[in-house]
Amino acid sequence: MNDPIGDMLTRIRNSQMRGKSVVSTPASKLRAWVLDVLLDEGYIRGYEGSTDVNGHATLEISLKYYEGTPVIREIKRVSTPGRRVYLGVKDIPTVRQGLGVSIVSTPKGVMSDANARANNVGGEVLCTVF
Repeated sequence: MNDPIGDMLTRIRNSQMRGKSVVSTPASKLRAWVLDVLLDEGYIRGYEGSTDVNGHATLEISLKYYEGTPVIREIKRVSTPGRRVYLGVKDIPTVRQGLGVSIVSTPKGVMSDANARANNVGGEVLCTVF
């Protein structure tokens, strides 16, 4: 797998289109950090680590719905393995006039765009969520 974050985002997107309440993805630290930001911003109910039948570590993500519609309307990968997108703190874009969130990987950790501006750090824009 070349793009583990893109894979996780696609699993979330596909599961929400099908109305699933829980989705499973292989575990990694970066995926957990991205899920922490999604949890803090209120886009998912939560997640927990577990193991599958083969003994591999997985993350079980509980998706969030409001009146039958998914809370995450749009989730897009910005920086890919083939085209990395690094931005300074002044260049980090707002998503839908501040209604959405950009998830940024900074030297101080993975955080939302608002936290990156507050900490005055830039970094790699991983994805945008609305």
